[in-house]
Amino acid sequence: MTLKQLEAHLAAPLFEADRKHRLTPLGEEVRELARDMLNEHQRTTERIAAIAAGREGTLRVAAVPSVAAQLLPPLLTAMLDEHRSVRIELLDTDSASVHMLVDKGAVELGIGGRPEHGAGLHFVPVFDDPFRLVCRKDHPLARVTAPLRRADLRGHRLIGNKSTAGISDLFDENPKGEPTLSARNVISLMALVRAGAGATILPALATHALDDALCSLALNDPSAMRTVGFIQRQNRTPSPICRAFQTRFLKHLRASGIAGMSLKRDDDGR
Repeated sequence: MTLKQLEAHLAAPLFEADRKHRLTPLGEEVRELARDMLNEHQRTTERIAAIAAGREGTLRVAAVPSVAAQLLPPLLTAMLDEHRSVRIELLDTDSASVHMLVDKGAVELGIGGRPEHGAGLHFVPVFDDPFRLVCRKDHPLARVTAPLRRADLRGHRLIGNKSTAGISDLFDENPKGEPTLSARNVISLMALVRAGAGATILPALATHALDDALCSLALNDPSAMRTVGFIQRQNRTPSPICRAFQTRFLKHLRASGIAGMSLKRDDDGR
């Protein structure tokens, strides 16, 4: 019946006879066009399934430098090798900028510190990362064997950075509780420490690739801790590729067992 309707619409026969054993020249053309259309339908259906499963698509992520440098490279490499149609754009910046990028919609997912209450962002804690003191191996504090107390830091210049925004009260050498020297870029920060300008405080994750001239020391301060998590805009459904990335990220963390990190449990206790 469909073929009869098509013939009536075209006002031309598709078959040479009523028994429909042989196509007319028009019928041959229609068959080829129909075959192309069905193949394209199949390809489109497969792409839709791949996008829905997070095997295809584009994801824009902003992450704090320590996560971008220490955790994401092997994860992204494996994800891209497995799914060649995936596209990922990664920005590494401080937590405040991560929050801003997510809020403005420049990225779909942020990985960084907890945003301020009422910022309009949804935060899912993933792991706790203790702060550590980084200094040259010939620095006086490097000789202290026990975890450093706040009293031990007094009298020593501490170089501030964006990661220490929440623990500025450690900088007691300045009456205003602010560092007298600060650096935003990690490369510049490490260069200052190596030059002997002072010590600095960084999350433990950021201290895993120090050069031989530097060392990191534990702090005896329960408040010197940051919680890192996923940041997204509130009331937004994540894309399939974003969900797939988050699942991979959590599996990667559990498998890596990076020292110093304490993984958070989700609502299901996992």
